Amino acid sequence: MPRTRAARAIAAVIGNGITLDEALDRSCGSLEGRDRALAREIAFGVCRRYFELDALLARLMERPLKSRETDVRALLLVGLYQLRHMRVPDHAAVSETVAASKPLGKPWARGLVNAVLRAYLARVDLLDAALTPAQRSAHPPWLLQALERAWPERLTDILAANNAAPPMTLRVNAARTTREAWLAAARQAGIEARACALAADGVVLAEPLDVAQLSGFAEGLVSVQDEGAQLAAPLLCCADGERVLDACAAPGGKACHLLERHPGLALVALDSSAPRLARVQQNLQRLQLEATLVCGDAADPGAWWDGRPFDRILVDAPCSGTGVIRRHPDIRILRSAAQIKDAATLQLAILRGLWPCLKPGGTLLYSTCSVLPQENEATIAAFLAATPDAQEQPLDIDCGIARSHGRQLLPTVSEHDGFFYARLYKPGASTSTP
Repeated sequence: MPRTRAARAIAAVIGNGITLDEALDRSCGSLEGRDRALAREIAFGVCRRYFELDALLARLMERPLKSRETDVRALLLVGLYQLRHMRVPDHAAVSETVAASKPLGKPWARGLVNAVLRAYLARVDLLDAALTPAQRSAHPPWLLQALERAWPERLTDILAANNAAPPMTLRVNAARTTREAWLAAARQAGIEARACALAADGVVLAEPLDVAQLSGFAEGLVSVQDEGAQLAAPLLCCADGERVLDACAAPGGKACHLLERHPGLALVALDSSAPRLARVQQNLQRLQLEATLVCGDAADPGAWWDGRPFDRILVDAPCSGTGVIRRHPDIRILRSAAQIKDAATLQLAILRGLWPCLKPGGTLLYSTCSVLPQENEATIAAFLAATPDAQEQPLDIDCGIARSHGRQLLPTVSEHDGFFYARLYKPGASTSTP
């Protein structure tokens, strides 16, 4: 039953701190077709609107459920999400959610689910009026405050983008075909798509599809990658034959894009997680590309670096993910303000660790999927202040917003996610200056 599976996935996120992707893999692995799609839609939707739905649930309950009843609480959130945000008739949303309580093995929950959802329908206007602005925004208070401080004039647009379902964006493999050819083949297959405005290899689908339905996916002609992420490869300004490091490489989208654009690169894909590095290998194999995979800590190259300097380094730094919240809505639940400071500390450590690995005359591109200045221009400012032989280079793009250092793309409802880019140069004799 998809609603039960969705509730179990949500319970794993809010009760055990497991990421939504992992929770769905565990709870929905045996589901197929429409049932699988429905479970995922509900689970993503509940996490996306969690702080709104949880506030409503608190007002509907005489007393909170015990911690061991997280699965029942999650099922109640599933019911509220259907009533508020899905095109499911009210009677069907109530009856199907009540029925979904049976597999939980808690017979008492049936009456509770029925009573709470019917109480919501009877009091919806009063309940809506009682929501605070923060609850209505469906963002945790700490994040709402951080976004308001950083982007007061753009806050409304950011919140709208974060609360929208993301578009499905693809990267056409320029080594195997052209964007125009792929779009023509997609039209023949009945797939509606358009070219991205910013990414030269990007296309956006009118409606999300299973990758198995994508024209040329199995053959490696196209991959799933956001438009903002596709800017990394051209901004690194590689030339064939150069030695390139993609630090923090998993799951491999940027590494594969670099190799598609420059098949002659000697690319090293580094990641601290062996399981995540395996995903990089899977993507390389599907696209028939080759790279050297290394498992290691980017902040401690002494443990894995062979001493040969790199012409280019891509630092796709670990971050809060606040620019991709619509794709990973569990970030709202799992992140905290303290983790932003920790992420900024790690980012600076990675830059300092990798800088000696860069050849004189080489270029380092710093990237995050965050929209918070503390992880972006502040990190670059701190690194430049402490690194005399590092110089910032202007980015040869006019999209996004120029900051004190680098450029910031904010998430949009129908186009790219939120990304930050800054490019650094190490002076010295080399022909690799962009």
